[in-house]
Amino acid sequence: MRTIRHVAPAELAKSAEELLSGGHRMALVAAHHDTDAVRVVYLFTSGPPDTRTELHVRLDPDRPQIRTLAHLSFPAGRFEREMRDLFGIVPLDHPLPRRLVRHFHWPRGWYPMHPDAGAAPPFGEQEGPYPFLAVEGDGVYEIPVGPVHAGLIEPGHFRFSVVGETILKLKARLWFVHKGIEKLFQGRSLERGLPLAERISGDTAVGHALAYCLAVEEVTNTPVPPEAQRARALLLELERIHNHVADLGTLCNDVSHSILNTHAQPIREQLLRLNQEITGHRLLRGGILPGGAHLRALPEPARFMAIGADIREITGLALGHSTVRDRFTGTAVLPARAAREIGCLGYVARASGLTGTDARITHPFTAYPTALDVPAHDGGDVLARFLVRTEEIDAALALIAQLGQDLAPGAILGPPPQADAGPGTGVGIVEGWRGTITTRIELAPDQTLSRVKPVDPSFFNWPALPVALADTIVPDFPLTNKSFNLSYAGNDL
Repeated sequence: MRTIRHVAPAELAKSAEELLSGGHRMALVAAHHDTDAVRVVYLFTSGPPDTRTELHVRLDPDRPQIRTLAHLSFPAGRFEREMRDLFGIVPLDHPLPRRLVRHFHWPRGWYPMHPDAGAAPPFGEQEGPYPFLAVEGDGVYEIPVGPVHAGLIEPGHFRFSVVGETILKLKARLWFVHKGIEKLFQGRSLERGLPLAERISGDTAVGHALAYCLAVEEVTNTPVPPEAQRARALLLELERIHNHVADLGTLCNDVSHSILNTHAQPIREQLLRLNQEITGHRLLRGGILPGGAHLRALPEPARFMAIGADIREITGLALGHSTVRDRFTGTAVLPARAAREIGCLGYVARASGLTGTDARITHPFTAYPTALDVPAHDGGDVLARFLVRTEEIDAALALIAQLGQDLAPGAILGPPPQADAGPGTGVGIVEGWRGTITTRIELAPDQTLSRVKPVDPSFFNWPALPVALADTIVPDFPLTNKSFNLSYAGNDL
């Protein structure tokens, strides 16, 4: 159920506090430049039952500003900083008024999502270097890492303040790969929006495509056949498995047990080749369609049983090896309280003991064949994040076997989304492999996309990485970073 409430700027904080204290979470904040006003949409969600509440606030287009909600919600404060940098909407009394998205070589006063932004102006040193917080004291020194890294990793700058090997403070500076995804959606047809959604974060093609399609189907009142819903759920679990398997191997590699990584990566390759057979693409693109799904082939239970046995053998060897287990145990602990306050999602949240955040339960788009058993651990360390992954793989393999029983290869489609849907809004919520993905869309009168706001779980989880690394040692950074395995592209749209 989705409810839309229009509130005055002065009433926003009270309404938000009531929703947050009632068990809702801040899922999304989206700004809009309407013809006569600036409008900000705050989406709060809770479940079960699936409940979604939007607060719409209209602002003066000549002076777009609003009182911050950062004192009520840490995620709200980050959304506000993103909104200010891209739209020019000022969050008054924000505790962290400095830039978040726009680096200091972005010109002052240029906001790329403003309708009058025009082409990007030349970059230059407008405001000097980023004001990193300096940690001072006897023996304190800084270690800068990145933004360019070895290998194929995307750019991110990490600034360590260190005594000896102990990390006193870590600052992660991101947003080096801003692509203008939200702007690229504007003016596209519903069909042309799907390929862009699939590419928001390359390893999450199914999750983002499905969140987009669910939003499209809501705004167009498009029914989806039950068989297609099951096919979609199956594709989500396939995406979960191949990503988790890769992480299990690289986590072992980061503690010098490279032989286990050598065994894990061929398993992932098997899974990618199965993805190719099932959807025609190694990363499962093309499987999710507006109004349905398309499976070129079905998973063969015997092959997945064999893959599951291989995965369990690798995890058993890892957890039975004293070096691996000792390095994982107690490393980079994210306490439950910090995870809750930051608003963490997915395996990061569940490894810190937070339950009730899985969108398959809180916002289901299909009826699962059995009650979902969502793994959780309360250690909050690298070991807990490893264990949650291993158990999610087992659960996903069981779901794939059940979901595929009554399916047949081919396209499974209901009626296509109606081109004459007219203006309207829709929201899609999906439990991707990293956690909950939320996408909100608005249609223009000509049935093109006037606004699309996707939110990857990495946007919520990135602030937790420095918290987990406090009081650890510098050599633990690669291992910890991999245990979170957050998306740079999904964070920086």
